[in-house]
Amino acid sequence: MMNKKTLTYIAIALLGVVGIASFLDDINNKGTWYGAKDYTHVIQTDSSVQKSIETACLDCHSNYTNPVWYDNLVPVSFLIKHHVEEGKHELNFSEFASYSLKKQKHKLHEIAEQLEAAEMPMESYVFMHPAADLNPSQRQAIIDWSKNAIQQLEQKDAQKNQN
Repeated sequence: MMNKKTLTYIAIALLGVVGIASFLDDINNKGTWYGAKDYTHVIQTDSSVQKSIETACLDCHSNYTNPVWYDNLVPVSFLIKHHVEEGKHELNFSEFASYSLKKQKHKLHEIAEQLEAAEMPMESYVFMHPAADLNPSQRQAIIDWSKNAIQQLEQKDAQKNQN
């Protein structure tokens, strides 16, 4: 059986390793939400929908994550980093304008689908970021926005093809 002194040294060493790892591991998603290729350049978005997207979506689905203090602690930081990489791979609002028209429409359809099924924002994200918990009217506003955006894109495409 280990004595208290040995257990104390082990605990201090583990805390030191976690502390150092917390400084070394970084979410490293420090671009911007909005830029030359973001979704607002392609789709009209009213301020209330934009605010809901900022609060519930952009930390994982953009080029910028606004971490809170505990997001930088190991092992939370590893999980957050993975979620951000996965989220940006699925949909990156900061790069949306660079997607093909077909991909833009598909991603908008997926947004509506995910929100209708209450699969986004993820429960684990909402647990750690309660402000991201969309109320039913916010959720419906984003669903309506995404469906209307598909129509906007189709109209733009039809006009482009007529010219």
